[in-house]
Amino acid sequence: MLLAAGGFGNDVTVNVIASIIASALFLAIGFLWGKYKERQRFGKKLEDYDFYPYAINRDNFPEFSLKDFRLGMHYFLRNFDPMAARQLIFIGEQNNVRAQLEPSEQKVYARLFARYDGKKIEDDTREYLENFNRIVHLIGKSFPNLGIEILLHDLSNPSRSLVALENNVTGRHLHDGTTNLVIDLKKRQLTHEEKLNYELNLGARKFKCTTIPIIRPEYGVVGAVCINVDANFLTEEVLSSSEKVVNFFQTFCRTDMTIEENILSRDEYAKAQKGKRHFKDDRFE
Repeated sequence: MLLAAGGFGNDVTVNVIASIIASALFLAIGFLWGKYKERQRFGKKLEDYDFYPYAINRDNFPEFSLKDFRLGMHYFLRNFDPMAARQLIFIGEQNNVRAQLEPSEQKVYARLFARYDGKKIEDDTREYLENFNRIVHLIGKSFPNLGIEILLHDLSNPSRSLVALENNVTGRHLHDGTTNLVIDLKKRQLTHEEKLNYELNLGARKFKCTTIPIIRPEYGVVGAVCINVDANFLTEEVLSSSEKVVNFFQTFCRTDMTIEENILSRDEYAKAQKGKRHFKDDRFE
């Protein structure tokens, strides 16, 4: 009787283990099949192909490779891969590839552009950057007439990249282009270097600048927010008299409304209620 019960128990255990293993196998197979179908639908990343159109030069920096672009162009006309092909088109548009291709190859590129709905790539990027456009305008309007310019580049079309501009101190206009910003940002990505607090000297003009790349997983660097401070305006114009310094800070601190909202931590709020004036007021530490 006990032996029979023991055998029955062993059979149940074996069946349970077998069921668990079978379920795990079906789950794994289902997962892999799903990933396969997803890859069939969306494709691979362009970096997974040998003809990724950026080559590393002797200075260890990326350069656009027209040769590899051509290879990719012909490959994706023969082999359907919407993700990688659209990435290729995006990079081509960034590097003004139409002007670099021979007339016969321009026709090939036009077919590729049409097959993968290249026009929609620029439209998608414009829509993606819309929130950044709003951020640039609102930050710019928070600091008017202070020599602090903020702008947005849409790098899906470098020849007309400037799409938002507040507090103009550089004399540029909307839809002006940028020449080397795409390559420069790719260089800095490669070296893990931020483009932060850098100085520009252009003739007699001097600027303190920061450039913040906007990176989208599907396409890489799609835009950039740039902050340009007119250093000479601050050091030569604003600091030239106490009156101008006062006017500057009055403009800097000017507000348009008053609202009820607490942005302090609990401890800082309690100290403010007791008379703490600013973050470096150490009387209440």
